Amino acid sequence: MARDYYGILGVPKNASDQEIKRAYRKLARELHPDVNPSEDAQHKFSEVTTAYEVLSDPQKRKIVDLGGDPMDNGAGRGGGGDPFAGFGGLGDIMDAFFGAAAGGGRGRGPRSRVQPGSDALIRLSLSLEECATGVDKEITVDTAILCDRCRGAGTAEGGSVTTCDTCNGQGEIQSVQRSFLGQVVTARPCPVCRGFGEVITDPCQQCGGDGRVRARRNVTAKIPPGVGDGMRIRLSGQGEVGAGGGPAGDLYVEIDEEPHDVFVRQGNDLHCHLRIPMTSAALGAVVPLETLIDGEQEIDIEPGTQPNTELVLTGKGMPRLRSSGRVDGRGDLHVHVEVVVPTKLDDEQSGLLRELAQLRGEEAPMLAGNGTKHGGLFSKLRAKSR
Repeated sequence: MARDYYGILGVPKNASDQEIKRAYRKLARELHPDVNPSEDAQHKFSEVTTAYEVLSDPQKRKIVDLGGDPMDNGAGRGGGGDPFAGFGGLGDIMDAFFGAAAGGGRGRGPRSRVQPGSDALIRLSLSLEECATGVDKEITVDTAILCDRCRGAGTAEGGSVTTCDTCNGQGEIQSVQRSFLGQVVTARPCPVCRGFGEVITDPCQQCGGDGRVRARRNVTAKIPPGVGDGMRIRLSGQGEVGAGGGPAGDLYVEIDEEPHDVFVRQGNDLHCHLRIPMTSAALGAVVPLETLIDGEQEIDIEPGTQPNTELVLTGKGMPRLRSSGRVDGRGDLHVHVEVVVPTKLDDEQSGLLRELAQLRGEEAPMLAGNGTKHGGLFSKLRAKSR
């Protein structure tokens, strides 16, 4: 008959991994032989340990949920009479909860002196024209570079690297403490070698043994067409060189798009306002417009163009820059027409406009929405005056 592993730990079948771990920790503290030396506690501790081993393994837990017992074949640990089967004692239990440094005393060992470098970030201001066409920009960056004297080794010429006498090359120092749970081993990085396990006896005078120095240098950033405000361009291997001459990180160039005097960008589309006199709106005109990419374009104003008319020049906007770095077509250019009504007219101009109004029967304005069946408001007023 399959054992009730959930019941042994006192958790429901839908318990999470964290709930299972907390239940086991609580029972292990109560039943561990170092705390409770009774024979009954020793037997229960063995069952609790086995239950935790089964339910913390996704494959074994699946067998339990299907009604089976993954420990029936004897392959599992902790199912026999030895309460420490599967766990080598309290040290292994602490390992399961807190890692090797807190429990069993098996440290991680010395860390490598050669470390990968960090990424760097720089902001670059670009005009809208540069964002539209793309540009090669030379930028100045201040990052860590490889020390040219020791080439990253960190030692002076003829110097050497020796094993640390304090930690014997382990990179860490361990200390043992006794608690009600038993013996607990903790580890901390060696203060002499800083966790490397080795000491440079004669460090490089230029980099102080770090293998890198800070320097200002120029980098050419190739900005593709279609970049926009807030976008980042990655320059691989142009970031900070790592300690010990480790590989450099990447340099990210963040675009700061400057406002334009004529065009406003919305995604891949451009918008601009074109002011024309009322005579051009009435008679029609061809107006030149200098664009960002295509040079001068002729805007055809149809006769009778009304205020707030929007003209769309398809494919005359910003390049569409894909995540792959390739350009896929372009957006549109939206031209918003504004009709300018003169505010000051001389006598001759006023006379000409009155004459035009008489010719068109527009001496008085018409109210919008008036029907023609019974005549407009002003026609009724004229008829009443007669």
